[in-house]
Amino acid sequence: MKKNYYEILGVDKNATQDDIKKAFRKLAHEHHPDKKTGNADKFKEASEAYTVLSDEDKRKQYDQMGSYSSGGQQGGGFNPNDFGGFDFSGFQGGQGGGIEFDLGDIFGDIFGGGQSQRNAKGRDISVDIEISFKDSIFGVQKTVELQKVSTCTTCKGDGGKPGTKFDACNTCKGKGTIQEMRRSIIGSFATNKTCETCHGAGKIPKEKCDTCKGHGVLKQKQEITFSIPAGINSGESLRIVGQGEASFGKSSGDLFVRIFVQKDKKFTRASATDLSLDLDIKLTDALLGATHKIETVDGVIDMKIPEGVTHGDVLRIKGKGVPYGNGKRGDILVTLSIDIPKKLSRDVKKIVEDLREMGV
Repeated sequence: MKKNYYEILGVDKNATQDDIKKAFRKLAHEHHPDKKTGNADKFKEASEAYTVLSDEDKRKQYDQMGSYSSGGQQGGGFNPNDFGGFDFSGFQGGQGGGIEFDLGDIFGDIFGGGQSQRNAKGRDISVDIEISFKDSIFGVQKTVELQKVSTCTTCKGDGGKPGTKFDACNTCKGKGTIQEMRRSIIGSFATNKTCETCHGAGKIPKEKCDTCKGHGVLKQKQEITFSIPAGINSGESLRIVGQGEASFGKSSGDLFVRIFVQKDKKFTRASATDLSLDLDIKLTDALLGATHKIETVDGVIDMKIPEGVTHGDVLRIKGKGVPYGNGKRGDILVTLSIDIPKKLSRDVKKIVEDLREMGV
C-alpha cells in the first residue's frame, strides 16, 4: 500500500517548502521516541515523508509516480538508505544533506541543547504594590526593595577577585559549551550544552571573588526604581526587563510588578480615558439651575448646572479625565441625583401646592 506523504505531514500537494518544514517540526516534537509521549513508528513515518518532500527532485518523482525509490527502483516507496541525506550528526545549527533547519530548534525541548538553552536566563520574580487613585491617573515613580539573587557588585558578575587573571576553562577549552553525542532511532547527532564548570563564561579566575565566593551572584537587598504610566488600571502588570534574579553565565530574569489601585471615595473609571462621579443636587437646583464646586483630581472647580435638568442626567467636564497620547485628556462624567425631600414644612407644602395648581 502506497503512503500518502502529504497526508502524513498534514499538508496539501501545493504546500511550500516552508509549510513542509513547519509540519515536520511539529510532528518531530510530538512523536520523537525519546519523549514519554513519543511514537517511534509515527516519527519514522514523518521523517520518511519529510526526506522525500523536502527534496525537489524526489518530490517531483513522488508526485509523478505516486512513490519514490532511489537508484531507479520501482514501488519501493521509502528506502532507508535515503537517510544518508538525513545525517543529523552533520547539523550544527545550519544545514546538511539538503535539509535546512536548526536541529536544536526542533529537539531542544527533548535534549536541552537547543533554543531553550540559548535563551536561558535567571528566574523571573513578581511583586504586588498598591498606589493611590490619583497616582493611577497621572502616573508615578516607585521604588521597591527586594531580597533577591543579584549580580555581585564587587566582581561585576565574573566571579573573580578584582584585578585577578583568568585562565581558559579546561573542560570546554574556553568555548563556554561542550558537545554531547546523542543516539536516537534515526542515528547519532551532536548537541551543544553549557559548560557546567565555567557556566558558559569559557574562563576561570585564578583567584575567586571574596564577596560572592566565585559565584558571580549572591542574595542581597536591592532597590529598584521604575515608572508607572498614567492611566494604569488595577490588576495590570508591568514587566521590568533584567530586574529579576541574576544567574552566573546567563542574563538576568525579569521583574513583574502587579498594580493595585486604591478605591476613591468619589471617582470611578468610566472608561480608559474618562472618570465618573455622582452628584446630589437639590430640587430647586434642578428647576432653577445652580453652580456647584466639584473636587476633581486637579483640584476644586466650579461647575454650572443648567436649569431644568432631570434625575440621572449626565454632565461632562471636558479635559479633566485620564491623560493619554499627545497631552490629551479624557473627561469627567457627572451623573446627577435629585434629592427629593421626604418631609415638607407647612409653608413649603403650600408653595408646592400653588405650583401644582399653576401646572408646574
